[in-house]
Amino acid sequence: MNQLKSREPGSVTLPGTLSESLRAELVAFRRDLHMHPELGNQEFRTTAALKARLEAAGLAPKVLPAGTGLICDIGTRTEGMPVLAIRGDLDALPIPDVKTVAYRSTVANRAHACGHDVHTTTVLGAGLVLAELDRQGLLPNAVRLIFQPAEEVLPGGAADAVEAGVLEGVGRIIAVHCDPRVDAGKIGLRVGPITSACDRLEITLDGPGGHTARPHLTTDLVTAAARVATDVPAVLARRVDARSGLSVTWGRIEAGHAPNVIPQHAELSGTVRCLDLPAWRDAPDLVHAAIDEVASLHRAKSTVTYVRGVPPVVNDPGVTELLRDAMTARRGPHAIEDTEQSLGGEDFSWYLEHVPGAMARLGVRTPGDSRVRDLHAGDFDVDERCIEAGVELFTAAALLDATPKP
Repeated sequence: MNQLKSREPGSVTLPGTLSESLRAELVAFRRDLHMHPELGNQEFRTTAALKARLEAAGLAPKVLPAGTGLICDIGTRTEGMPVLAIRGDLDALPIPDVKTVAYRSTVANRAHACGHDVHTTTVLGAGLVLAELDRQGLLPNAVRLIFQPAEEVLPGGAADAVEAGVLEGVGRIIAVHCDPRVDAGKIGLRVGPITSACDRLEITLDGPGGHTARPHLTTDLVTAAARVATDVPAVLARRVDARSGLSVTWGRIEAGHAPNVIPQHAELSGTVRCLDLPAWRDAPDLVHAAIDEVASLHRAKSTVTYVRGVPPVVNDPGVTELLRDAMTARRGPHAIEDTEQSLGGEDFSWYLEHVPGAMARLGVRTPGDSRVRDLHAGDFDVDERCIEAGVELFTAAALLDATPKP
């Protein structure tokens, strides 16, 4: 029987490695999820599959009130000690799967192109391993699995999960996100902001319209839209500390139908991203003001719809160190890389508004492969050895979290 001997990195003997049969089962589970992707708040099949497997392991998962997603507690809570939560997300993306593999998506225009099938599988695998350790008397404190729906749906299913009480009794929370630029078997870590806030911006501009021969007699709405697109980011760059990483980027501009007609209506859509929490909180007022100023300068009437998305994920130093210790204990310090900040959004941040936590980058690239199968692309795929690495990380973190440092 293995015991926890030390909290010093590299000197910990930990139980809970994967058997060959469980490793194969988890790969098959991930492939099944990959073949049957479900969009946010529609993950009924995924939820049912998780519930059935956890119940088969003797656990008692509870489906969240909306009918998708679930939580599952493992072990007995030590008096006075908060629970460590491990979070996975369930939903897929509305894009086609263009890979040629046996486990290609069977649902048209739906794909697990962000790796949530991997996230879910690693959390499930950790739960199965920890349940076995609990039966052997080797789990020092209770652990909670959180399988959350709708990460891709602003403002994120995590906010609903928190509202449903998934953090009750939780002291710290951890998660991973697939990273196609890190080799499978490794993780990337960073203290502080690791992902960006992400909000959605919709703008309409209106004017009387007119003939392109007489733009001086009307509102030149196409020019107004072009100036909003270029000048608003420039204005914000001088009103916000550059270190906050506030960025406005446009994804859609529409105006007009004929080359000799100045239109009456134009639309712009984009995102607002920010790495700094205080700046993110101020962003709606700053963005509104900049848009109104630029539009007014060109005599256009502006209407702004600012949709709050998610705050930045800010990794807690102590929880990040827990993940570092866990991966060091399992695979050594060479399995850890420093990772850069990303302007991608992640609703894991909503949990961090309530409890400290950290997210690691889970390497999914085949070592030696020069290709980057990027996230949110139809050909995204992973080296499935990443599943074992994720399970090892989570199980080690659960064991070390309940073992005070000497």
